[in-house]
Amino acid sequence: MKWIDAGATTNLLDGQAISIAAGRRMIAVARSGEAYYAIEDICTHDGAELTGGAIEGAEIICPRHGARFCLRTGEALSPPAYEPVRVFETKIEGGHLWVRAD
Repeated sequence: MKWIDAGATTNLLDGQAISIAAGRRMIAVARSGEAYYAIEDICTHDGAELTGGAIEGAEIICPRHGARFCLRTGEALSPPAYEPVRVFETKIEGGHLWVRAD
């Protein structure tokens, strides 16, 4: 298992998501309050990036068609998406957010 440095925690603002590369896959790293999440950065409805979508609590809203995904579980919470996205483990170490990409 490989841990990827997503940057300093101070660089990710509350309610913001950024996209980081993990090999050929893109991962959306999001912050909501003091919680940090990492999910696959692709809407299962049409393949759009989830980064850029609004974050409400532990949910991210696809900016294209409004599908909602749970940042904790990856579950699709509303149409037009029905399939979940993959979730990745996170940890904070040395003031940096790390994402476990396998």
